[in-house]
Amino acid sequence: MKKLVLFAAVLIVSLFGINNAKAQVSLNINIGSQPIWGPTGYDHVDYYYFPDIDAYYYVPSGQYIYANGGRWIWTNRLPAQYGNFDLYRAYKVVINEPKPYLRNNIYVTRYSKYKNYSGRQTIIRDSRDSKYFVVKGHPNYNQRPVRNVTVINNRPNRVVQKRNKTSSK
Repeated sequence: MKKLVLFAAVLIVSLFGINNAKAQVSLNINIGSQPIWGPTGYDHVDYYYFPDIDAYYYVPSGQYIYANGGRWIWTNRLPAQYGNFDLYRAYKVVINEPKPYLRNNIYVTRYSKYKNYSGRQTIIRDSRDSKYFVVKGHPNYNQRPVRNVTVINNRPNRVVQKRNKTSSK
């Protein structure tokens, strides 16, 4: 009888564990909606935080979020006060949490060391990785890489080359 109860308990726990495991598996890729000034290496980005100006960029809507008079302002363009801010050279922190601006003090403390850290991140515009060719504004936007198969030591080896204007499609 004890073995039957123990078996039933193990079975229930394992079934409950399987359901939890299924619920935790998800994949969300938004490379195509990331801006060309965003850093490389991320398949999904919700927000960028800019330590230089203490502001955010929300990728899904393409809007900037900055503090003004104790309120958070959402806008399609940065205001004139940030006129000298260079999105391409500024350090960007990827944040995949909801509404990070509501916990701004945490991000200010954690990332203030990256102020004036310009030019040290590889950005999407400068990447040669073909996965970024879907980003509007990338120099190779909507181009497919040319795939050649070569044989090295009796093993096929795929080589991806950038398509130039003289190669056939």
